[in-house]
Amino acid sequence: MEAEKGNFTVAMMAKVLGVSRSGHCSWVSNGCPVDDWSEARDAVRRVWLESDRRFGARFVKCFLPDGLRGITLYRVRKCMRELGIRGCTPYKSKRTTVPDRDAKPRPDLIRRDFTSPVPTYKLVGDITYLRTGQGWLYLSTVIDLNTRMFVGWSLSERMTADIVVSALESARARGYVAENAIFRSDKGAQYTSRKLAEWARGNHVRLSCSRTGNCHDNAVSESFFATLKNEMYHRRSFATRTQRTPGWSGRRSRRSPSRSRTSRSSTRTAAASSTTPRST
Repeated sequence: MEAEKGNFTVAMMAKVLGVSRSGHCSWVSNGCPVDDWSEARDAVRRVWLESDRRFGARFVKCFLPDGLRGITLYRVRKCMRELGIRGCTPYKSKRTTVPDRDAKPRPDLIRRDFTSPVPTYKLVGDITYLRTGQGWLYLSTVIDLNTRMFVGWSLSERMTADIVVSALESARARGYVAENAIFRSDKGAQYTSRKLAEWARGNHVRLSCSRTGNCHDNAVSESFFATLKNEMYHRRSFATRTQRTPGWSGRRSRRSPSRSRTSRSSTRTAAASSTTPRST
């Protein structure tokens, strides 16, 4: 406005730009101070848009350029408030596990210790429902507790033990299931089935079950499904069961907790293969 004062009146420019005349006069009387955080706001908006408008302040901070690595989480949140942007919020979930009351009890070998000293040794899995225009689709996953990598998965139109075995077999075929590994799941009928037990014996895998009705025992899988649905599934529509969308699988993923702990300057690694993204 100061640069155009010779061509237009302050009142007209204030009306066009949506600012008050008094605010402009106050800014001039203070010596026309420069906005020190304009660059930060631009970077925050850019990262947020590149995430498909999914990221909240914590993940936006992880992806800011190196020149802004000293910015605090409080400042990122303030920038987002000033810009009127926010991360996407999760949908309310509902219980979908159907336990097999007649299944033999299995030990809880993990006991909420969601860490592992080495990869391929402690694995967790679960099944989630995906609605499409052609009906339900079921996704079974296998996650490594050491790397938090999404190492095995299977999709099916039917929720049977086959989908669980297929997900584990896909992980084993790529070398992500060690001998004598632990596979932890809930007590759903697919995980307590005879077919899975036979596969586990043949591949030297120890099966472990969480307690009935306690979602915290399977928190890693539940967290991954929440992120998957919140950031991708609920934001798109699927006309067919075979439809793919950008971000469903790929070598690079924008969602991984590892980058914030390692280096902002390096590229965020998101998968071990060209078909499996990391979990969160």
